[in-house]
Amino acid sequence: MTDISKLQACAYRIRRYAVRMGEVQGQGYIGQALGWADVLAVAYGHALSLRADDPKWEGRDRFLLSHGHYAIAFYAALIEAKIIPEEELETYGSDDSRLPMSGMATYTPGMEMSGGSLGQGLPIAVGMALGLRLKGNPAFVYNSMSDGELDEGSTWEAAMGAAHHGLSNLICLVDINNQQADGPSGKVMGFEPLADKWAAFGWHVQRVKGNDLPAVLAAFDAARHLKEDKPRVILFDTLMGKGVPFLETRDKNHFIRVDPPEWQQALAILDQSQS
Repeated sequence: MTDISKLQACAYRIRRYAVRMGEVQGQGYIGQALGWADVLAVAYGHALSLRADDPKWEGRDRFLLSHGHYAIAFYAALIEAKIIPEEELETYGSDDSRLPMSGMATYTPGMEMSGGSLGQGLPIAVGMALGLRLKGNPAFVYNSMSDGELDEGSTWEAAMGAAHHGLSNLICLVDINNQQADGPSGKVMGFEPLADKWAAFGWHVQRVKGNDLPAVLAAFDAARHLKEDKPRVILFDTLMGKGVPFLETRDKNHFIRVDPPEWQQALAILDQSQS
């Protein structure tokens, strides 16, 4: 049985790494990193089959970061997984860094795709899942995406294709934080009833609180062990800025710039939560 306290510590470190990277540039997609940290903690601290010393190991589970602007969160998870050394976070967003501000597969070990043009991750994941099945490779493909990507037609075309091919090795993780660059996601393009829509497309659907670690853990395990020939989606309702109250309550937290002293204040709040 997985120790929840270990996953809590993992999520704390992911949040802390992300804030430290944000401090390097003085800005970044910190709200998303803090909100998605619990999901990444379960993915990289429990669910994924990986080899830290061999990121291209053929037997690995694939984790696609479709929402490339979440890279700061993803790098924090890669640091936690020992795929990237911690000291490299000081290079975040700098020239010649392996940690650019948007995810690029050619730069970063463990990055499976170059994300950022939203709606591309799930189609790529479908192709990867089909390829692995044809090879007889039992690895899973995880597609991490945002609720803003639900606006993209390519997402729903891929959803139909995945169900048509019965891709039981595909697990889609959707961050429902109801925030995108143009405002609340549900107002930019209404997407509810979301669980019913995915189910109608032929997917096994779970919807859980994405900042409730036991619920996140149970959802991952259920998706991996489901005995049905269909793709699986987990809808995670998350809170932007989770763990740092003055960021949780910001009206505009899609891309955050804070005053220099606030970075240390955020770190102190995170540290206090562990004491």
